[in-house]
Amino acid sequence: MNVGSPLGIGHTGGVEGSIPLLLVILVAGIGTGTLFVVSLVAYARRRSTQYLLICVAVGALWARSLVGAGTVLGYVPMTIHHLIEHSLDFIIAALVLYAVYAHAPGELGGLDES
Repeated sequence: MNVGSPLGIGHTGGVEGSIPLLLVILVAGIGTGTLFVVSLVAYARRRSTQYLLICVAVGALWARSLVGAGTVLGYVPMTIHHLIEHSLDFIIAALVLYAVYAHAPGELGGLDES
């Protein structure tokens, strides 16, 4: 007998058609979509590279929800899902770290050359 997990995921790891998982992804998509709109407004007001980088990072976070929903609905194969999701994870981290590093006030590392 094949008993699935509470999220509707069977022993084979398939997520296609899981209504509970799709609902979680929907809530995450609404949340990150809202944050993306807020980041667009912030960028429109400030027009700085730092805000653009954060806006792109939040947009990539929202894209993760779209890929997840596509996987559950059967449009995105699991191997492609993993490739895209982990690539987006790297891009998000790199963009946020670069925004902090490149736009930090003063000297980094506390070294003063004067």
